[in-house]
Amino acid sequence: MDIVSTTSATYIVASLLFVLSLAGLSKHESAKNGLTYGIVGMAVALLFTVIAVIDANSDGGSSVAVPLMLVAIAAGAAIGLWRARIVEMTGMPELIAALHSFVGLAAVLIGINGHIEGSHYPLASLNNIHEAEVAIGIFIGAVTFTGSIVANLKLSGRMKSDPLMLPGKNLINVGSLALFAVLTVVYVAGDGGRGQDVVLAVLTVLALALGWHLVASIGGGDMPVVVSMLNSYSGWAAAASGFLLGNDLLIVTGALVGSSGAYLSYIMCKAMNRSFISVIAGGFGIAAPAEDRDYGEHREIQADDVAELLAHASSVVITPGYGMAVAQAQYPVAEMTRKLREKGVEVRFGIHPVAGRLPGHMNVLLAEAKVPYDIVLEMDEINDDLPDTDVVLVIGANDTVNPAALEEPSSPIAGMPVLEVWRAKEVIVFKRSMATGYAGVQNPLFFKENTQMLFGDAKDKVNEIVAALG
Repeated sequence: MDIVSTTSATYIVASLLFVLSLAGLSKHESAKNGLTYGIVGMAVALLFTVIAVIDANSDGGSSVAVPLMLVAIAAGAAIGLWRARIVEMTGMPELIAALHSFVGLAAVLIGINGHIEGSHYPLASLNNIHEAEVAIGIFIGAVTFTGSIVANLKLSGRMKSDPLMLPGKNLINVGSLALFAVLTVVYVAGDGGRGQDVVLAVLTVLALALGWHLVASIGGGDMPVVVSMLNSYSGWAAAASGFLLGNDLLIVTGALVGSSGAYLSYIMCKAMNRSFISVIAGGFGIAAPAEDRDYGEHREIQADDVAELLAHASSVVITPGYGMAVAQAQYPVAEMTRKLREKGVEVRFGIHPVAGRLPGHMNVLLAEAKVPYDIVLEMDEINDDLPDTDVVLVIGANDTVNPAALEEPSSPIAGMPVLEVWRAKEVIVFKRSMATGYAGVQNPLFFKENTQMLFGDAKDKVNEIVAALG
Protein backbone atom coordinates (compact mmCIF):
# COMPACT_ATOMS: atom_id res chain seq x y z
CA MET A 1 0.00 0.00 0.00
CA ASP A 2 1.48 3.39 -1.00
CA ILE A 3 1.69 6.36 1.32
CA VAL A 4 -1.33 8.10 -0.25
CA SER A 5 -3.59 5.09 0.35
CA THR A 6 -2.21 4.66 3.85
CA THR A 7 -2.85 8.31 4.67
CA SER A 8 -6.41 8.12 3.35
CA ALA A 9 -7.07 5.01 5.44
CA THR A 10 -5.59 6.73 8.49
CA TYR A 11 -7.85 9.74 7.93
CA ILE A 12 -10.86 7.42 8.06
CA VAL A 13 -9.64 6.03 11.39
CA ALA A 14 -9.06 9.57 12.71
CA SER A 15 -12.56 10.58 11.61
CA LEU A 16 -14.05 7.65 13.51
CA LEU A 17 -12.06 8.64 16.60
CA PHE A 18 -13.46 12.17 16.34
CA VAL A 19 -16.99 10.76 16.19
CA LEU A 20 -16.26 8.68 19.29
CA SER A 21 -14.80 11.78 20.93
CA LEU A 22 -18.01 13.76 20.43
CA ALA A 23 -20.07 10.83 21.69
CA GLY A 24 -17.89 10.54 24.80
CA LEU A 25 -17.99 14.25 25.56
CA SER A 26 -21.79 14.19 25.65
CA LYS A 27 -21.81 12.65 29.15
CA HIS A 28 -19.92 13.41 32.35
CA GLU A 29 -19.00 9.80 32.94
CA SER A 30 -17.42 9.28 29.52
CA ALA A 31 -15.94 12.74 29.01
CA LYS A 32 -12.36 11.64 29.80
CA ASN A 33 -12.56 8.83 27.24
CA GLY A 34 -14.01 11.27 24.73
CA LEU A 35 -11.10 13.63 25.26
CA THR A 36 -8.63 10.77 24.84
CA TYR A 37 -10.24 9.69 21.56
CA GLY A 38 -10.00 13.23 20.25
CA ILE A 39 -6.34 13.61 21.22
CA VAL A 40 -5.39 10.27 19.66
CA GLY A 41 -7.36 11.03 16.49
CA MET A 42 -5.67 14.41 16.03
CA ALA A 43 -2.21 13.02 16.79
CA VAL A 44 -2.64 10.21 14.24
CA ALA A 45 -3.99 12.59 11.60
CA LEU A 46 -1.18 15.09 12.15
CA LEU A 47 1.52 12.40 12.09
CA PHE A 48 0.40 10.89 8.79
CA THR A 49 -0.10 14.33 7.26
CA VAL A 50 3.55 15.10 8.05
CA ILE A 51 4.63 11.77 6.58
CA ALA A 52 2.58 12.42 3.43
CA VAL A 53 4.11 15.88 2.94
CA ILE A 54 7.63 14.52 3.43
CA ASP A 55 6.96 11.74 0.94
CA ALA A 56 5.49 14.15 -1.64
CA ASN A 57 8.57 16.38 -1.47
CA SER A 58 11.18 13.60 -1.35
CA ASP A 59 11.63 13.36 -5.13
CA GLY A 60 12.36 16.75 -6.52
CA GLY A 61 9.68 18.60 -4.56
CA SER A 62 10.02 21.91 -2.80
CA SER A 63 13.09 22.10 -0.60
CA VAL A 64 11.45 24.47 1.86
CA ALA A 65 8.02 22.85 2.22
CA VAL A 66 9.00 20.33 4.90
CA PRO A 67 11.12 22.73 7.02
CA LEU A 68 8.34 25.36 6.87
CA MET A 69 5.75 22.77 7.90
CA LEU A 70 7.86 21.59 10.85
CA VAL A 71 8.51 25.17 11.98
CA ALA A 72 4.77 25.91 11.79
CA ILE A 73 3.93 22.78 13.81
CA ALA A 74 6.55 23.58 16.44
CA ALA A 75 5.43 27.21 16.74
CA GLY A 76 1.77 26.25 16.97
CA ALA A 77 2.46 23.55 19.56
CA ALA A 78 4.57 25.91 21.68
CA ILE A 79 1.95 28.67 21.63
CA GLY A 80 -0.86 26.20 22.33
CA LEU A 81 0.94 24.64 25.30
CA TRP A 82 1.82 28.06 26.68
CA ARG A 83 -1.73 29.37 26.48
CA ALA A 84 -3.20 26.15 27.88
CA ARG A 85 -0.87 26.29 30.89
CA ILE A 86 -1.56 29.90 31.85
CA VAL A 87 -5.25 30.32 31.02
CA GLU A 88 -7.67 30.50 33.92
CA MET A 89 -11.11 28.91 33.65
CA THR A 90 -12.53 32.44 33.61
CA GLY A 91 -10.46 33.17 30.52
CA MET A 92 -11.50 30.03 28.65
CA PRO A 93 -14.40 31.63 26.70
CA GLU A 94 -12.24 34.35 25.16
CA LEU A 95 -9.44 31.85 24.46
CA ILE A 96 -11.85 29.61 22.56
CA ALA A 97 -13.09 32.63 20.61
CA ALA A 98 -9.47 33.43 19.70
CA LEU A 99 -8.87 29.85 18.55
CA HIS A 100 -11.94 30.07 16.33
CA SER A 101 -10.43 33.15 14.70
CA PHE A 102 -7.34 31.13 13.75
CA VAL A 103 -9.51 28.58 11.95
CA GLY A 104 -11.24 31.37 10.06
CA LEU A 105 -7.95 32.99 9.10
CA ALA A 106 -6.58 29.65 7.91
CA ALA A 107 -9.63 29.18 5.67
CA VAL A 108 -9.12 32.66 4.18
CA LEU A 109 -5.46 32.00 3.46
CA ILE A 110 -6.21 28.60 1.91
CA GLY A 111 -8.85 30.21 -0.27
CA ILE A 112 -6.47 32.94 -1.42
CA ASN A 113 -3.87 30.29 -2.21
CA GLY A 114 -6.48 28.36 -4.19
CA HIS A 115 -7.21 31.52 -6.17
CA ILE A 116 -3.54 32.20 -6.88
CA GLU A 117 -2.83 28.64 -7.99
CA GLY A 118 -6.02 28.50 -10.04
CA SER A 119 -7.62 25.32 -11.31
CA HIS A 120 -6.57 23.17 -14.22
CA TYR A 121 -9.46 20.81 -14.77
CA PRO A 122 -10.27 19.71 -18.32
CA LEU A 123 -13.92 20.70 -17.94
CA ALA A 124 -14.98 24.32 -17.47
CA SER A 125 -17.72 23.27 -15.04
CA LEU A 126 -15.12 21.75 -12.69
CA ASN A 127 -13.10 24.96 -12.81
CA ASN A 128 -16.24 26.87 -11.91
CA ILE A 129 -16.82 24.58 -8.94
CA HIS A 130 -13.26 25.22 -7.77
CA GLU A 131 -13.78 28.99 -7.98
CA ALA A 132 -17.06 28.72 -6.10
CA GLU A 133 -15.24 26.76 -3.37
CA VAL A 134 -12.65 29.56 -3.18
CA ALA A 135 -15.30 32.27 -2.79
CA ILE A 136 -17.41 30.35 -0.25
CA GLY A 137 -14.38 29.24 1.76
CA ILE A 138 -13.01 32.78 2.00
CA PHE A 139 -16.42 34.19 2.91
CA ILE A 140 -17.08 31.72 5.74
CA GLY A 141 -13.51 32.00 6.99
CA ALA A 142 -13.49 35.81 6.99
CA VAL A 143 -16.83 36.03 8.82
CA THR A 144 -15.50 33.57 11.41
CA PHE A 145 -12.21 35.46 11.74
CA THR A 146 -13.51 38.94 12.52
CA GLY A 147 -16.57 37.66 14.38
CA SER A 148 -14.34 35.64 16.70
CA ILE A 149 -12.05 38.61 17.30
CA VAL A 150 -15.03 40.75 18.35
CA ALA A 151 -16.26 37.91 20.61
CA ASN A 152 -12.81 37.70 22.20
CA LEU A 153 -12.75 41.46 22.82
CA LYS A 154 -16.24 41.45 24.35
CA LEU A 155 -15.64 38.43 26.56
CA SER A 156 -12.31 39.79 27.81
CA GLY A 157 -13.84 43.17 28.63
CA ARG A 158 -11.75 45.09 26.09
CA MET A 159 -14.87 46.00 24.13
CA LYS A 160 -18.26 47.07 25.49
CA SER A 161 -20.67 44.17 25.80
CA ASP A 162 -23.62 46.33 24.70
CA PRO A 163 -24.90 45.49 21.22
CA LEU A 164 -24.00 47.83 18.39
CA MET A 165 -27.31 49.24 17.18
CA LEU A 166 -26.63 50.55 13.68
CA PRO A 167 -29.70 51.81 11.79
CA GLY A 168 -31.15 49.03 9.67
CA LYS A 169 -28.74 46.40 11.00
CA ASN A 170 -30.87 43.53 9.69
CA LEU A 171 -30.93 45.17 6.25
CA ILE A 172 -27.12 45.41 6.44
CA ASN A 173 -26.84 41.69 7.17
CA VAL A 174 -29.28 40.58 4.49
CA GLY A 175 -27.83 43.02 1.98
CA SER A 176 -24.33 41.72 2.68
CA LEU A 177 -25.44 38.14 2.02
CA ALA A 178 -27.14 39.18 -1.21
CA LEU A 179 -24.07 41.11 -2.33
CA PHE A 180 -21.91 38.07 -1.51
CA ALA A 181 -24.07 35.91 -3.78
CA VAL A 182 -23.72 38.45 -6.61
CA LEU A 183 -19.95 38.76 -6.15
CA THR A 184 -19.59 34.97 -6.14
CA VAL A 185 -21.42 34.69 -9.46
CA VAL A 186 -19.29 37.49 -10.95
CA TYR A 187 -16.12 35.88 -9.64
CA VAL A 188 -16.98 32.42 -11.02
CA ALA A 189 -18.01 33.90 -14.37
CA GLY A 190 -14.76 35.85 -14.67
CA ASP A 191 -12.00 34.78 -17.02
CA GLY A 192 -9.09 35.48 -14.69
CA GLY A 193 -6.89 38.52 -14.63
CA ARG A 194 -7.00 41.72 -12.62
CA GLY A 195 -10.80 41.98 -12.59
CA GLN A 196 -11.24 38.64 -10.86
CA ASP A 197 -8.62 39.63 -8.27
CA VAL A 198 -10.54 42.80 -7.48
CA VAL A 199 -13.85 40.95 -7.15
CA LEU A 200 -12.33 38.46 -4.69
CA ALA A 201 -10.73 41.29 -2.70
CA VAL A 202 -14.09 43.09 -2.42
CA LEU A 203 -15.77 39.82 -1.38
CA THR A 204 -13.13 39.28 1.32
CA VAL A 205 -13.51 42.80 2.72
CA LEU A 206 -17.30 42.40 2.71
CA ALA A 207 -17.05 39.13 4.67
CA LEU A 208 -14.63 40.65 7.20
CA ALA A 209 -17.00 43.58 7.77
CA LEU A 210 -20.04 41.30 8.05
CA GLY A 211 -18.32 39.09 10.64
CA TRP A 212 -17.49 42.14 12.73
CA HIS A 213 -21.03 43.52 12.48
CA LEU A 214 -22.76 40.20 13.21
CA VAL A 215 -21.10 39.78 16.59
CA ALA A 216 -20.81 43.46 17.47
CA SER A 217 -24.60 43.74 17.22
CA ILE A 218 -25.14 40.97 19.81
CA GLY A 219 -25.51 41.86 23.50
CA GLY A 220 -23.30 40.52 26.27
CA GLY A 221 -26.01 38.38 27.83
CA ASP A 222 -26.17 36.31 24.65
CA MET A 223 -22.42 35.78 24.25
CA PRO A 224 -22.48 32.07 25.26
CA VAL A 225 -24.65 31.42 22.22
CA VAL A 226 -22.24 33.45 20.09
CA VAL A 227 -19.29 31.29 21.16
CA SER A 228 -21.23 28.18 20.19
CA MET A 229 -22.30 29.77 16.91
CA LEU A 230 -18.71 30.73 16.03
CA ASN A 231 -17.67 27.18 16.84
CA SER A 232 -20.10 26.06 14.15
CA TYR A 233 -18.80 28.66 11.70
CA SER A 234 -15.23 27.51 12.26
CA GLY A 235 -16.28 23.95 11.45
CA TRP A 236 -17.84 24.97 8.15
CA ALA A 237 -14.74 27.04 7.38
CA ALA A 238 -12.59 23.95 7.95
CA ALA A 239 -14.88 21.87 5.73
CA ALA A 240 -14.65 24.48 2.98
CA SER A 241 -10.85 24.31 3.25
CA GLY A 242 -11.09 20.54 2.98
CA PHE A 243 -12.90 20.80 -0.35
CA LEU A 244 -10.27 23.18 -1.67
CA LEU A 245 -7.39 20.96 -0.57
CA GLY A 246 -9.11 17.69 -1.46
CA ASN A 247 -8.64 16.60 2.15
CA ASP A 248 -11.32 14.16 3.32
CA LEU A 249 -10.34 14.48 6.97
CA LEU A 250 -10.85 18.25 6.97
CA ILE A 251 -14.23 17.81 5.30
CA VAL A 252 -15.41 15.22 7.84
CA THR A 253 -13.97 17.03 10.86
CA GLY A 254 -15.33 20.37 9.71
CA ALA A 255 -18.77 18.89 9.15
CA LEU A 256 -18.72 17.31 12.62
CA VAL A 257 -17.73 20.57 14.31
CA GLY A 258 -20.09 22.64 12.17
CA SER A 259 -23.15 20.46 12.71
CA SER A 260 -22.54 19.84 16.42
CA GLY A 261 -21.92 23.55 17.00
CA ALA A 262 -25.11 24.43 15.13
CA TYR A 263 -27.11 21.90 17.15
CA LEU A 264 -25.66 23.19 20.43
CA SER A 265 -26.54 26.74 19.37
CA TYR A 266 -30.09 25.57 18.65
CA ILE A 267 -30.38 23.94 22.09
CA MET A 268 -29.06 27.07 23.78
CA CYS A 269 -31.42 29.29 21.79
CA LYS A 270 -34.34 27.21 23.01
CA ALA A 271 -33.05 27.57 26.56
CA MET A 272 -32.90 31.36 26.12
CA ASN A 273 -36.15 31.62 24.16
CA ARG A 274 -34.28 33.01 21.18
CA SER A 275 -34.90 32.40 17.48
CA PHE A 276 -32.18 30.27 15.91
CA ILE A 277 -32.53 32.16 12.62
CA SER A 278 -32.06 35.50 14.38
CA VAL A 279 -28.88 34.18 15.99
CA ILE A 280 -27.41 33.21 12.64
CA ALA A 281 -28.33 36.62 11.26
CA GLY A 282 -26.94 38.42 14.30
CA GLY A 283 -30.35 39.97 14.73
CA PHE A 284 -30.77 39.75 18.48
CA GLY A 285 -29.23 41.31 21.56
CA ILE A 286 -31.12 44.33 22.83
CA ALA A 287 -29.30 47.09 24.64
CA ALA A 288 -30.26 47.45 28.29
CA PRO A 289 -32.08 50.77 28.75
CA ALA A 290 -31.03 53.17 31.47
CA GLU A 291 -33.55 53.04 34.29
CA ASP A 292 -34.07 54.90 37.52
CA ARG A 293 -36.74 52.57 38.88
CA ASP A 294 -36.80 52.23 42.66
CA TYR A 295 -36.85 48.54 43.57
CA GLY A 296 -36.69 49.24 47.29
CA GLU A 297 -34.02 48.32 49.81
CA HIS A 298 -31.98 45.14 49.87
CA ARG A 299 -31.19 43.17 53.01
CA GLU A 300 -27.71 41.99 54.00
CA ILE A 301 -26.59 38.89 55.87
CA GLN A 302 -23.28 37.66 57.30
CA ALA A 303 -21.50 34.36 56.67
CA ASP A 304 -22.14 33.02 60.21
CA ASP A 305 -25.86 33.57 59.82
CA VAL A 306 -25.82 31.84 56.44
CA ALA A 307 -24.06 28.84 58.01
CA GLU A 308 -26.73 28.61 60.70
CA LEU A 309 -29.47 28.87 58.10
CA LEU A 310 -27.90 26.05 56.07
CA ALA A 311 -27.30 23.83 59.08
CA HIS A 312 -31.01 23.89 59.94
CA ALA A 313 -32.20 23.42 56.36
CA SER A 314 -33.37 20.10 54.98
CA SER A 315 -32.84 21.00 51.30
CA VAL A 316 -30.39 23.39 49.66
CA VAL A 317 -29.93 24.29 46.00
CA ILE A 318 -26.78 26.05 44.75
CA THR A 319 -26.95 28.01 41.49
CA PRO A 320 -23.45 29.03 40.36
CA GLY A 321 -22.53 31.61 37.75
CA TYR A 322 -19.56 33.40 36.26
CA GLY A 323 -18.77 35.06 39.59
CA MET A 324 -17.95 31.65 41.08
CA ALA A 325 -15.43 31.11 38.29
CA VAL A 326 -13.87 34.56 38.81
CA ALA A 327 -13.46 33.94 42.54
CA GLN A 328 -12.30 30.32 41.95
CA ALA A 329 -14.81 29.37 44.62
CA GLN A 330 -15.64 25.91 43.26
CA TYR A 331 -13.34 24.10 45.71
CA PRO A 332 -14.74 25.64 48.92
CA VAL A 333 -18.23 25.20 47.44
CA ALA A 334 -17.47 21.50 47.03
CA GLU A 335 -16.22 21.35 50.63
CA MET A 336 -19.34 23.14 51.89
CA THR A 337 -21.46 20.68 49.93
CA ARG A 338 -19.64 17.74 51.51
CA LYS A 339 -20.13 19.08 55.04
CA LEU A 340 -23.81 19.81 54.53
CA ARG A 341 -24.45 16.34 53.10
CA GLU A 342 -22.67 14.80 56.09
CA LYS A 343 -25.15 16.69 58.31
CA GLY A 344 -28.02 15.10 56.40
CA VAL A 345 -28.88 18.17 54.29
CA GLU A 346 -29.96 17.44 50.72
CA VAL A 347 -27.73 19.56 48.48
CA ARG A 348 -28.15 19.90 44.73
CA PHE A 349 -26.90 22.24 42.04
CA GLY A 350 -29.05 24.02 39.47
CA ILE A 351 -27.20 24.83 36.24
CA HIS A 352 -28.63 27.22 33.69
CA PRO A 353 -27.77 26.27 30.06
CA VAL A 354 -25.86 29.52 29.58
CA ALA A 355 -24.43 29.98 33.08
CA GLY A 356 -21.03 31.61 32.78
CA ARG A 357 -19.86 32.73 29.35
CA LEU A 358 -19.37 29.36 27.76
CA PRO A 359 -21.60 26.31 27.29
CA GLY A 360 -20.90 23.84 30.11
CA HIS A 361 -18.67 26.30 31.97
CA MET A 362 -20.16 25.61 35.40
CA ASN A 363 -20.30 21.85 34.84
CA VAL A 364 -16.57 21.79 34.13
CA LEU A 365 -15.76 23.83 37.24
CA LEU A 366 -17.84 21.60 39.50
CA ALA A 367 -16.40 18.43 37.97
CA GLU A 368 -12.92 19.88 38.55
CA ALA A 369 -13.79 20.30 42.24
CA LYS A 370 -15.05 16.68 42.45
CA VAL A 371 -18.71 17.55 43.01
CA PRO A 372 -20.71 14.33 42.39
CA TYR A 373 -22.32 14.28 38.94
CA ASP A 374 -25.65 13.01 40.21
CA ILE A 375 -26.41 16.15 42.24
CA VAL A 376 -25.65 18.55 39.35
CA LEU A 377 -28.99 19.13 37.62
CA GLU A 378 -30.05 21.21 34.63
CA MET A 379 -32.49 24.10 34.91
CA ASP A 380 -35.49 22.10 33.69
CA GLU A 381 -34.78 19.38 36.25
CA ILE A 382 -34.52 21.68 39.25
CA ASN A 383 -37.03 24.49 38.66
CA ASP A 384 -40.10 22.51 39.75
CA ASP A 385 -38.39 21.61 43.05
CA LEU A 386 -37.47 25.17 44.04
CA PRO A 387 -40.78 25.98 45.85
CA ASP A 388 -40.04 23.08 48.23
CA THR A 389 -36.42 24.16 48.79
CA ASP A 390 -35.44 25.72 52.11
CA VAL A 391 -32.40 27.71 50.94
CA VAL A 392 -31.02 28.65 47.54
CA LEU A 393 -27.45 29.93 47.34
CA VAL A 394 -26.87 32.10 44.26
CA ILE A 395 -23.09 32.19 43.88
CA GLY A 396 -21.98 34.64 41.24
CA ALA A 397 -25.06 34.24 39.03
CA ASN A 398 -27.11 37.22 37.95
CA ASP A 399 -28.92 37.25 34.60
CA THR A 400 -29.74 33.52 34.80
CA VAL A 401 -31.75 34.05 38.02
CA ASN A 402 -33.37 37.34 37.06
CA PRO A 403 -37.19 37.34 37.49
CA ALA A 404 -37.41 40.29 35.07
CA ALA A 405 -37.08 37.73 32.27
CA LEU A 406 -40.55 36.42 33.19
CA GLU A 407 -42.17 39.45 34.80
CA GLU A 408 -41.10 42.44 32.68
CA PRO A 409 -42.01 42.22 28.95
CA SER A 410 -39.87 45.28 28.15
CA SER A 411 -36.71 43.80 29.68
CA PRO A 412 -33.82 43.01 27.28
CA ILE A 413 -33.87 39.44 28.61
CA ALA A 414 -37.68 39.09 28.46
CA GLY A 415 -38.79 35.58 27.63
CA MET A 416 -35.51 33.94 28.58
CA PRO A 417 -36.13 30.91 30.82
CA VAL A 418 -34.34 31.39 34.13
CA LEU A 419 -33.77 29.53 37.37
CA GLU A 420 -36.78 30.59 39.44
CA VAL A 421 -34.84 30.78 42.71
CA TRP A 422 -37.18 33.40 44.24
CA ARG A 423 -39.77 30.65 44.69
CA ALA A 424 -37.65 29.05 47.45
CA LYS A 425 -38.19 29.86 51.12
CA GLU A 426 -34.88 31.71 51.50
CA VAL A 427 -32.45 33.04 48.90
CA ILE A 428 -28.87 34.07 49.65
CA VAL A 429 -27.08 35.96 46.88
CA PHE A 430 -23.27 36.06 46.89
CA LYS A 431 -22.07 39.24 45.16
CA ARG A 432 -19.25 41.75 45.40
CA SER A 433 -21.65 44.67 44.96
CA MET A 434 -25.11 45.60 43.75
CA ALA A 435 -23.84 46.06 40.19
CA THR A 436 -25.83 44.66 37.28
CA GLY A 437 -24.86 41.45 35.49
CA TYR A 438 -23.08 41.02 32.17
CA ALA A 439 -26.25 41.87 30.24
CA GLY A 440 -26.44 45.21 32.08
CA VAL A 441 -29.92 44.52 33.47
CA GLN A 442 -30.97 45.24 37.06
CA ASN A 443 -32.12 42.18 39.00
CA PRO A 444 -35.31 42.56 41.09
CA LEU A 445 -34.38 39.33 42.89
CA PHE A 446 -31.99 41.30 45.10
CA PHE A 447 -34.87 43.30 46.57
CA LYS A 448 -37.39 40.54 47.23
CA GLU A 449 -38.51 39.88 50.80
CA ASN A 450 -37.03 36.38 50.94
CA THR A 451 -33.64 37.45 49.52
CA GLN A 452 -30.57 38.47 51.50
CA MET A 453 -27.25 39.66 50.09
CA LEU A 454 -23.87 38.32 51.22
CA PHE A 455 -21.31 40.81 49.95
CA GLY A 456 -17.65 40.04 49.35
CA ASP A 457 -15.40 37.65 47.48
CA ALA A 458 -17.32 34.41 46.93
CA LYS A 459 -14.37 32.20 47.81
CA ASP A 460 -13.70 34.02 51.09
CA LYS A 461 -17.36 33.99 52.09
CA VAL A 462 -17.83 30.30 51.34
CA ASN A 463 -14.69 29.53 53.34
CA GLU A 464 -16.16 31.47 56.27
CA ILE A 465 -19.35 29.43 55.99
CA VAL A 466 -17.36 26.19 55.88
CA ALA A 467 -15.48 27.23 59.03
CA ALA A 468 -18.71 28.11 60.81
CA LEU A 469 -20.24 24.75 59.88
CA GLY A 470 -17.44 23.06 61.87
